[in-house]
Amino acid sequence: MKSFLFKFLPVLAVASLSSCSSLYIPNVPNNPMLSTQGEFSGGAHASIGGNLSLNGAYAASNHFGIIGSASYLNSDGSRRDLKQKLGEIGGGYFNTFGPDDNRIIEVYAGYGGGKTDRTYLHYNNDLLTSTEHQETTYSKTFFQVNYSSRKSNDLKLFGKVFPINYGTAIRISHVDMKTFMINGIGQPREGNLFVEPIFFTRMRFSDRFQLQYTSSGNFGLNSRKFISAGNSLFTIGAVVNIGGKIK
Repeated sequence: MKSFLFKFLPVLAVASLSSCSSLYIPNVPNNPMLSTQGEFSGGAHASIGGNLSLNGAYAASNHFGIIGSASYLNSDGSRRDLKQKLGEIGGGYFNTFGPDDNRIIEVYAGYGGGKTDRTYLHYNNDLLTSTEHQETTYSKTFFQVNYSSRKSNDLKLFGKVFPINYGTAIRISHVDMKTFMINGIGQPREGNLFVEPIFFTRMRFSDRFQLQYTSSGNFGLNSRKFISAGNSLFTIGAVVNIGGKIK
């Protein structure tokens, strides 16, 4: 566990900072780990690039869950300003299995939409000479499969022992521009299909409260200039699960 963190976290951090070419920036996928009717899961996650994601889920029955997500990004730089708002809602199937019912499979599908504003600032000898403002609205459909385990390994940290569990997911996202303008002039719209593998680790502080580290990739199946791949995620967040048959 320690070897994995020290080896890969710096690489993921650099990737999340350097990926900025696309007008679509993924949010943190919903991984609620629902187990029984009436359970609620909520989470808040932030990246070092300024991307804030809020996730919520509710188990409406013993095998059907409702999920919702919202994300907000506001990044101002000397050469580029970037803002994005994205919202999603969906639903799907979940079930527990394994010898102690401590493994969870979840399958969700949903729909969402977002808006991105990006401004490039061009200078000559520290004098602003021109700007390019790109603005797009887009729709998004997604399908994802989550696999996670509540079987814990122990991590000793600062003289205390914390249970650690893991999960992974694969999300297929179709993003399609509805409007696209550069400096107020309409442009040809783009769309793309993305494959987004996700990995997360949770450190449990109590039966209800956990810290979560999430990393993900972003791969586009089509070559596009503005709705392109390459925006990876590296976030730290907190997750609360209320209810559930597995403690």
